[in-house]
Amino acid sequence: MTLPVLMYHSVSAGGGMLAVPPRLLAEQLSALRDAGYELVGLTEALSRSDEGGRLLAVTFDDGYRNFLTAGLPVLRETGTRATLYASTGHLGAHADWLGASAADFGPMLTWNELAEVAASGIVEVGNHSLVHHPLDVLPPAQLRREILRSHDDLQQRLQRPVRSFAYPHGYHNRPVRDLVVAAGYDNATEVGRRLHTPRESRYAVPRLQPTPAHAGSDLIALASTGEPGLVPKVKQVAQPGWRLVRRAARLAGKKLT
Repeated sequence: MTLPVLMYHSVSAGGGMLAVPPRLLAEQLSALRDAGYELVGLTEALSRSDEGGRLLAVTFDDGYRNFLTAGLPVLRETGTRATLYASTGHLGAHADWLGASAADFGPMLTWNELAEVAASGIVEVGNHSLVHHPLDVLPPAQLRREILRSHDDLQQRLQRPVRSFAYPHGYHNRPVRDLVVAAGYDNATEVGRRLHTPRESRYAVPRLQPTPAHAGSDLIALASTGEPGLVPKVKQVAQPGWRLVRRAARLAGKKLT
């Protein structure tokens, strides 16, 4: 059975296509719930994949403070469980990988606020690496630091297992996946823009991106079929070539994500 997985970022009116305002988030999640989906975190969804119910995984990337102040109340209101992926090196600061747009997303959670989220009982905290670098172009030592140090920090600070990983920008390759598996994660997510199927690896779970242009009814269609057209397949096929471009740019001292 296919599994739709949603990928949110900021719960706010600012942030362009990566931000969904609280009332719209409530509309989207309520529509999915009323359509018969049980809204859960990713690890729970994968662990229950043999049950045959209508599960839908809800995830949030990065760890903005507005997840606590605006998103968590909506999750409680709509009966939604979710997974939040935190970029640990940015906690208490801003998402500086966004450049000039970082201010539109507001501050990141602090460690104490992330602990409050983890203690809510409805949010699984996952890892989104240390400083949100594209992992598939990093040298081995830096790659290990990005995945393992952040993993250890989360488990030590939150005093609970961290079982899910989200690849920054969705980029990964075999060495990245192998290290995630070796670190003891149960699953990991990319972008993908399609539904997850049972034959696919649980270490490359694709996700669908709701936007501020999606009404509740649009989310039902998205969860049923994935993104329309050839875009998901074209992006999948183009990844190896794009990785070479990004690796060359990195070696030249340029930041290209």
